[in-house]
Amino acid sequence: MSSIQHSRFLSALAKQPVDCTPVWIMRQAGRYLPEYRAVREQIKDFMTLCKTPERACEVTLQPLARFPLDAAIIFSDILTIPDAMGLGLYFENNEGPKFKHRIQNMQDVNALSVPNVEQDLDYVFAAIRLVIKELPSHIPLIGFSGSPFTLATYMVEGGGSKNFHRIRQFLYTEPEALQLLLEKLTTAVTGYLLSQIAAGARTVMIFDTWGGILTTESYQRFSLQPMSKIVAKLKQQHPNVPVILFTKNGGLWLREMSDSGADALGLDWTINIGRARQLVGDKVALQGNMDPAILYSTGDRIRQEVAAILDNYGPGSGHIFNLGHGIHPDIPPDNVKILVDAVHELSRTKHMATI
Repeated sequence: MSSIQHSRFLSALAKQPVDCTPVWIMRQAGRYLPEYRAVREQIKDFMTLCKTPERACEVTLQPLARFPLDAAIIFSDILTIPDAMGLGLYFENNEGPKFKHRIQNMQDVNALSVPNVEQDLDYVFAAIRLVIKELPSHIPLIGFSGSPFTLATYMVEGGGSKNFHRIRQFLYTEPEALQLLLEKLTTAVTGYLLSQIAAGARTVMIFDTWGGILTTESYQRFSLQPMSKIVAKLKQQHPNVPVILFTKNGGLWLREMSDSGADALGLDWTINIGRARQLVGDKVALQGNMDPAILYSTGDRIRQEVAAILDNYGPGSGHIFNLGHGIHPDIPPDNVKILVDAVHELSRTKHMATI
């Protein structure tokens, strides 16, 4: 097997020369693939699928068999940590995740124990080890976690939310309780990501899905600060493992995020990637940021959007092409192939002078 260091994806994360822009897709293993839906016909319960390493491995690899993607991401869920903390995670059809028990006050936070990640989340690491055995050597595996604030949001809301009134109320009426909850989650996320790296993940990504609902001051205190602590711990033990931070609707705070110690920032589709590159300079690589809804359109329109994003980023390395958030479940797989091929084809001329 050839060395993993020749990965196009890892080279771009390090802002080193590449032959073309690498591409992977958030939620690339999932409901838009008929082969994934076939697995779900056999395993109806989502968490059972996540907790069965052999099937999680199978699902992780499915998009790699279809498309020439430059990275895999382990099939799992961001709410594995709250589940391991005993909140009773379950999924209802068309309603998303819910918890049997939600966090309401300091007493609830005090009662929470930080999970023993090696023991309580061993199924994730087992799946990672299985995937590593099957992946081509030039395709690295991405491990991931939800950010402490995003996990806290689900834990306080009791599931998903449209207006986030519970977490907003909790932030302003019980800030000490929220701070303690975030400290416990920061410890858990750090251990979880370290164990994913130990199992074979070559990169880790922190998904801060709900940090963008906060004010600037609250974002820095309750979202960015915990993530920065996690990055520092990861870098202390694994300085050569890249870390990607992604805050949905976080375009206002890219400069602050670039000071976190992370190697790359994920971008949603609400900011121009060229503008983002101007803001962060050479501090970090950038990942993103096509609107997932473009994949509903024609092949010509998809190629047009790919070209526009590549042009906006400009020449040179340091760009990983991705969607600005997860792929929608009713996207035609053929359009994903058009996207991946277009990124590789149209970006080659932008890298010819650097390799």
